[in-house]
Formats: sequence, C-alpha cells, structure tokens
Amino acid sequence: MYTFAFMTDVKKPHIIVYTDGASRGNPGPGGYGVILQSGRHRKELSEGFRLTTNNRMELLAVIVALESLKVEGSYVTIYTDSKYVADAVEKGWVFGWAKKRFKGKKNPDLWARFLRIYAKHKVRFIWVKGHADNPGNERCDELAVEAALKPNLKEDAGYQPET
Repeated sequence: MYTFAFMTDVKKPHIIVYTDGASRGNPGPGGYGVILQSGRHRKELSEGFRLTTNNRMELLAVIVALESLKVEGSYVTIYTDSKYVADAVEKGWVFGWAKKRFKGKKNPDLWARFLRIYAKHKVRFIWVKGHADNPGNERCDELAVEAALKPNLKEDAGYQPET
C-alpha cells in the first residue's frame, strides 16, 4: 500500500499530525484541534464554530492541518480517531464520491476542499482509538472542546441542517 520511499525521502519533510473534532450537541457548537510536528517543531491550532457537527469538525481539522503546511509534497502521517475521515480516504471512498460530485453525501464542501489540498502532499491516515491515552489525540480533544466552548463563535458557512 505504501512504498518504502515514503519514509526515506530526506528532501521533503515528514510531518506528524494529530487531529480531533468535537461538537456539543451534534449539531451544536463545535471545534477542532490540530497538532503539527516536524522534528523539534510543534504547532497547535484550534477554532470553534457556532453550529456544526462532529464529522465536519473532524474533517476540517485535517483540512486545516494540510493547508497550514509550508512545503508542497510533504510526507504527512495523520493520526485521527475519526473512522469517517480515515476510512473515506484510506478505503478510497472519497474518490468515488468525487466522481459522482458528492451526490447524496454529507459535507461536500469540505470533501472538495480536502481533495484539493490532499493532492499536494503524500498523506497517509492512521486511525487511533479516541479517549484511549494517546497523548496527541487527547491534546487535540482538549483543543477542540475548548474551542467549541469559547464565546462569540463564528458561523460554519458550509453547515447545512438535515431536512
């Protein structure tokens, strides 16, 4: 599935990413948390939204992480507790959804945005069990929940309530 070169090309950075999303009510106030690590460098990102879903925040966390990378073609390993995101990519579902223009799928705006940035890097996903003492995942959960609880949250413009 992955070539040995994924881990040995020293010309491009290898970035370790942890992501998590949270929603208080689903839909409700939500947020995402991201940790980016490369060598000794580490950066944390988070943001909250007034009305959104957990899956939107899980996916947005991944998008924000990839969009914040400075070097195109980076090797990226993303640790996520979201089966929704990890399976959609690793099992190839999202590519089929895209061919059908995401018809009948939730979060088409975010999936289209994801695919644009995903194409610029060499990305693999590793699913981790949530709330299972994984320090990176636990910290991202804290960031996501804190972001969701902040006052004056902005609007998640792409969120569409189910009818």
